[in-house]
Amino acid sequence: MTVRPTHALCPHQPVPALPPEGVIAVIAPAGPGVLDTEKAVQWMRARGHELRIFPGVYEKDGYLAGSDDVRLDDFHAAFADPEVKAIICLRGGYGTPRLLDRIDFQLLRDNAKPFVGYSDITALHLAISRYAGFVTFHGPLLNADLLGGKEPSTVTSFFSFLRGQMKAGSVMIHPEAYPLTVVKPGIAQGRLLGGNLSIIAATMGTPYQIDADGVILFIEDVNEPLYRIDRLLTQLRLAGTLSRLNGVLVGDVAGVDGEALNRLLKQTFEPYGIPVLSGWRSGHCDPNLTLPMGALVKLDAGGNRLVLEQDVVADRQA
Repeated sequence: MTVRPTHALCPHQPVPALPPEGVIAVIAPAGPGVLDTEKAVQWMRARGHELRIFPGVYEKDGYLAGSDDVRLDDFHAAFADPEVKAIICLRGGYGTPRLLDRIDFQLLRDNAKPFVGYSDITALHLAISRYAGFVTFHGPLLNADLLGGKEPSTVTSFFSFLRGQMKAGSVMIHPEAYPLTVVKPGIAQGRLLGGNLSIIAATMGTPYQIDADGVILFIEDVNEPLYRIDRLLTQLRLAGTLSRLNGVLVGDVAGVDGEALNRLLKQTFEPYGIPVLSGWRSGHCDPNLTLPMGALVKLDAGGNRLVLEQDVVADRQA
């Protein structure tokens, strides 16, 4: 069994917990979507929260949810609004990489709060990790997941993290109905970081690429055949990213045969001797479990366990 050491990098700062009846903002920083406003408001009210829907949610500019200015303004405004206690994205698609070099990271640092999304939203997770340094959440989108009727564990996982029920030492529960595959056993500690593999690869060579030193890399994807997953992983290998990792957690890779994927994962990561656990239900799947990006975690691949090693949200009264 390989035990990888803790990397010297500090874990990211926790964000204030979502309080009871706290306002949740909805923004659309990527692709457009049609929001059933009444359904969304009632869904959140039934769980004790009001929604604040920002203007770009109702806009469409081709394959984007409004212009870059509109989407960036909503992103900044949601963080700056003192009444907003958490932010969730409407959908993924494409658009967030276009915003990265215009983000006011000082504004984000000064107004840190839970920020949730996945898929194209990965670019924002990576940028916030590198330049703002607080925990964000790879978790459900409003339309596809929360309003899409996904399994109860999607909602339970989402609120458990945002409300501060997941503390240092908590084991992130994975549903037994979805078996995990141990590609390489071992135990490693590091910051959990990553998201959509295509977006991770698209940011390579930019100031927003993943800071991989000592990281437990999380990857997921959709609509990518196996040879393209191979190409994306090869890009990360040739860039020197994989050699800097402490471990790998593989989420849902929708549409790819599981056995073939695990063979590719073994070929790719075996030279590094790091633990690799595959099949975690996060990403374009049902259920879609929330993961804390930037948080210090312990991956026990042989034991099918992911353990939170720090608090990811802080009591607002502290």
